[in-house]
Amino acid sequence: MTSTYERTSQFLEGVRREQRQIITPEGVPVTVELADYGERLIALTIDLFFWLLLTLAIFIPIVLAIGTRGGLIAISIALFIGFLVRNLYFVYFELAWRGSTPGKRLVGLRVVDRSGGPLLPSAVVARNLTREIEMFIPLGVLLTWGSAADGSVDWENLAIAVWLLFFTALPFINRDRMRGGDLIAGTMVIALPKRVLLSDLVERTVKFSFTEQQLRAYGAFELQVLEELLRHPDTPDSVLVLNEVCNKIRHKIGWAAPIASADVVPFLREFYTAERAFLEREQLYGKARPDKHAPPTRTA
Repeated sequence: MTSTYERTSQFLEGVRREQRQIITPEGVPVTVELADYGERLIALTIDLFFWLLLTLAIFIPIVLAIGTRGGLIAISIALFIGFLVRNLYFVYFELAWRGSTPGKRLVGLRVVDRSGGPLLPSAVVARNLTREIEMFIPLGVLLTWGSAADGSVDWENLAIAVWLLFFTALPFINRDRMRGGDLIAGTMVIALPKRVLLSDLVERTVKFSFTEQQLRAYGAFELQVLEELLRHPDTPDSVLVLNEVCNKIRHKIGWAAPIASADVVPFLREFYTAERAFLEREQLYGKARPDKHAPPTRTA
């Protein structure tokens, strides 16, 4: 009989986002879920709302100071402030919040490096400045509806708008849903938080639980070694090795309770499950640990 957990998992499988696997510089494969179009649109809408409030908060006092006679000056200042605040807004938050903006954080999204490395400041700047030619310039051209000064259709403006709107359509025509800025910067937008594990090594039921302090005892290299051991076929030699590894892990993490022989493999599998989830979460939040000898390192 199918358990409630399994029925829930099967249901979630039907609505789960597309997954991609990225390999970190430490060689650890991390499975991530791509953000869908609706989530990204909602996050962008929230961010643009905050940006508008910031722009108005700066622009209105300036207009009041200039007065009604400086209409052209006020428009020029508004355009400059809008450009400045818009780009500083996205760049600042993605740098300070490790790939998130207020909109992305509310929706549960984050920008990550496509190759699994740290999210570099240069990549953040590149992907956000590219947004100008992807979205804001085309919108500015379209708002004029391509009209020339005499009221006729300005085909040059319309051609520019169509060409630039191609960049807006890029997320719909590539498998990783990347904007032009993502292609240039080597980034992608994923959904967070997720507990993504190798299904063939993950225990569905939990008999052993581990504290965060215990999970900090090991790094990515040790997890890979444990994975290889768990994949080995059952032989008398492998049983001895697993027992020895179990004892070492218990000693390392301070596990005082005895482990019965029949529980050695379940203990190791559950430790693998918990340890992998912990390391993936730390990696996606910018703190990587290549092995047990290295302190956690912020990668963004």
